[in-house]
Amino acid sequence: QVQVAESGGGSVQAGESLRLSCKLSKEVFNRSAMFWYRQTAAKERERVAGFAADGRVSYLDSVRGRFTISRDDPEGAIYLQMNRLKPDDTGVYFCNAVAVYDSYQRPYWGLGTQVNVSS
Repeated sequence: QVQVAESGGGSVQAGESLRLSCKLSKEVFNRSAMFWYRQTAAKERERVAGFAADGRVSYLDSVRGRFTISRDDPEGAIYLQMNRLKPDDTGVYFCNAVAVYDSYQRPYWGLGTQVNVSS
């Protein structure tokens, strides 16, 4: 039923860690580039990390070295390990998959998971 579903958010103190999970349907996972986005109070929605269709990994400059994206293909899941969290990381994190079909692409979005980092 649900194509994309993320979880793992919560409230932590600065310097602590969280691990986000995103489970995708097999059909979507096998066709998609996959990304983590976030929406913060201060900025427009921004791409945090992702796997391009060719497997290339990318990171937002402000999270590079602190966040790590990973995947588990048999499980159809991607993860975002977030270490040394900062208050500026607070926001809603979304899992996004862009599925490629013969004649079109379709984005799939999870509902988001809230991350709160206090100082």
